[in-house]
Amino acid sequence: MSFLGFLGGPLGYVMEFIYKFLVSDYGLSLVLFTIVLRVLMFPLRIKQQKSTARMSAYQPMILEIQKKYAKDKNKQQEELMKLQEEYGYSPTAGCLPMLLNFVVIFGIIEVVYRPLTYILHIPAEVITAAADAGSIAAGYAQQSGIISAVVTGNSAVMSALGDSLSAVQGFNVFWGNLNLAAMPTISLAGWMTLIFPVLSVVTMVASQIIIQKTSGQEMQGSMKWMPWLMSAMFIFVGFTVPVGFSLYYTVSNILMVVESLIAKKIYDPEKMKAQLAAEIEEKRKAKKAKKKVTVKTDDGAEIKKEVTESELASIRLQRAREIDAERYADERTEPLTEEERAALEAEQGQKKKKKSGKQEPEKVSANSEEQTERLLAEEKAESEKLHKDEE
Repeated sequence: MSFLGFLGGPLGYVMEFIYKFLVSDYGLSLVLFTIVLRVLMFPLRIKQQKSTARMSAYQPMILEIQKKYAKDKNKQQEELMKLQEEYGYSPTAGCLPMLLNFVVIFGIIEVVYRPLTYILHIPAEVITAAADAGSIAAGYAQQSGIISAVVTGNSAVMSALGDSLSAVQGFNVFWGNLNLAAMPTISLAGWMTLIFPVLSVVTMVASQIIIQKTSGQEMQGSMKWMPWLMSAMFIFVGFTVPVGFSLYYTVSNILMVVESLIAKKIYDPEKMKAQLAAEIEEKRKAKKAKKKVTVKTDDGAEIKKEVTESELASIRLQRAREIDAERYADERTEPLTEEERAALEAEQGQKKKKKSGKQEPEKVSANSEEQTERLLAEEKAESEKLHKDEE
């Protein structure tokens, strides 16, 4: 089974149920199917509305980071990731409805290309035999050609269909005089087949503009042209697939406008943006606000000290390192090598130089240089003890 067949199979069963048990009309089946689908996707539409408002609220902070670290892309990415972690937003959170919409579109295209397969479930060998009998070329228009041949009374095609003939004859693909299974034709005789392809493009452009305004979405740069590029793509699609797809897409565009208006009533993007902006400001103030904590000086005395949230995080990290050092201090069973001892002495010397040049603030733990000297003394004593034992 092809990928499009995988997408079209489930949608075909839904269309079959609507056609056989509800309306017995191909056009109305497409309309009802579209309504059911948009209702099921409405919760995702609400989620997308929230994500759009959230992204708009964070946009000033994102632009500030991009401007500040314009020449350092790694630092820029690091700060953007930190922003996502601290404020709990995801730039891809609103992509799911769009992706699902594309999946459904390709599935619907497959169904309207091959209604005999997915709605009537006629075997593939019967379809091939009917196409050969009517000299109908293989391809996307094959099944539309078979339906048209049955409508016009092509005896060879009708004979090749055998037991499936009654199903094809009863398949109501007409809306008045418009054959929804036909391919659009740019000609005077086929002007009716152009109605829904044109409507699908017009409604798509209109829906994109309305949705952008009602959702509070502000497109920047090349993104402003996205609705027009999508419309250009669907001009091609609408004129190369059966008319039934353009009917589906026209109805879908209209329903998406209705969805956006309802979503705005439930979650007004401007109110959400203002609320999120206030929450962000509170978080930023809380992050900068100083807290009083008890810390130990180098001589072991406890004092009260005001620190910011970031400074408090550094103190906690330092304390955690000290606890680990105390916990695993007795696990060494071998003395330091000459290379390790030299590295420790060099590190100690660098720290002394830094300390003599700049007054360090009060820390939570005991003096790190004294700890290093004590460690070296213990290792030296252990080494001398081992040498004596060997002698």
